[in-house]
This record gives sequence, structure tokens and C-alpha cells, in this order.
Amino acid sequence: MNLTKAAGSTRKIKRIGRGQGSGMGKTATKGGKGQTARKGYNEKRGFEGGQQPLQRRLPKVGFSSKVQKPYVINVEKITALKELGEITLQSIKSVHKISKAVNKIKLIGVSAKDLASKIKDENISVSGTK
Repeated sequence: MNLTKAAGSTRKIKRIGRGQGSGMGKTATKGGKGQTARKGYNEKRGFEGGQQPLQRRLPKVGFSSKVQKPYVINVEKITALKELGEITLQSIKSVHKISKAVNKIKLIGVSAKDLASKIKDENISVSGTK
């Protein structure tokens, strides 16, 4: 029974800091002086040697507000709104082309206050402009 290891399956361990004769003496393969040559050195994630890290140089992205802003319609530009008998979300969508995702509408303009009495939907509001 042969218990010897196969040729090339093992290597000698790298014994660092064991004198100049070992070929890995003096700095013990750590290079020159400085932060990385010290014992217990541990660099933080993203550290760039004192330079402002990339993740702090770039602008923040990825926030979207959960507050839904209303879709604004100027009553002066869409005159068909004045002719409606009662103003609801469906009646506005029949007169003016709006995305299906729109849930809240705000009417603005000089004559928007006059339409306040016709509004029959709580998702439609009128601005307080002149």
C-alpha cells in the first residue's frame, strides 16, 4: 500500500518574516511603511485612501414619494368642462384624454370656482386662484 502523496499535490508553506535568507524577511511581504503595513489593518468598504468615496460623490437616487399629486387641468384651456352637467372622474375622462392611472384631479383657472357646485366626486378639487 502506497501512502505517499502525488507529485505536485502539495507545496511548501510560505514562511514570512523569518529573516533575510528566507527571501521574505524585513517587511514580511507587506511592502514599505504606511497604513497597510501595520498589524490589524482593516480597510472599510469603499475606502479610497482619504479621497471622497464614489458612493458619496454620486447623487442620491431611488426615492419616490407615496403622496400622490393630483392631475391638474386648466379650465380655461379645456372649455368642454364648463358645459358638463355634473363633474365626475368619468365625465372628465370622456371630455379630456387622461391616463387610466389618474385618480385625483385638480381644476385650476379663473372660472374654476364657478364649477365647484357641479363637482360630484371627492377626488376632484378646485384651486383657490383668482
